[in-house]
Amino acid sequence: MDISALQVAELYKNRWQVELFFKWLKQHLKIKKFWGTTENAVRIQIYAAICAYCLVTIIHHDMELDRSTYEVLQILSISLTDKTHLKDLFNKTNFQYDKKRCGSNETSLFDFL
Repeated sequence: MDISALQVAELYKNRWQVELFFKWLKQHLKIKKFWGTTENAVRIQIYAAICAYCLVTIIHHDMELDRSTYEVLQILSISLTDKTHLKDLFNKTNFQYDKKRCGSNETSLFDFL
């Protein structure tokens, strides 16, 4: 009871940012559970997922694809061993995107730059 209402509000705001971060992780990086239990294992899994997401977002942006990042991730996930050039892969893939199921208000990595 020694802290002010403003400090309580600031602590809650910081806690809420952590909650939003984990929600973003689950939605965008598809981390359903952590493979390891140590802090280092969790960090490595999060960093690897963030790196993969950033690379896909950069490809999406640089190739000026007329697809959502979700679609790009789905196409790449089913074509991991395919040796087709990326431009050809995205041009020939007919991906049915369900905006109701996936959410249409997707934020881009480049919205924050």
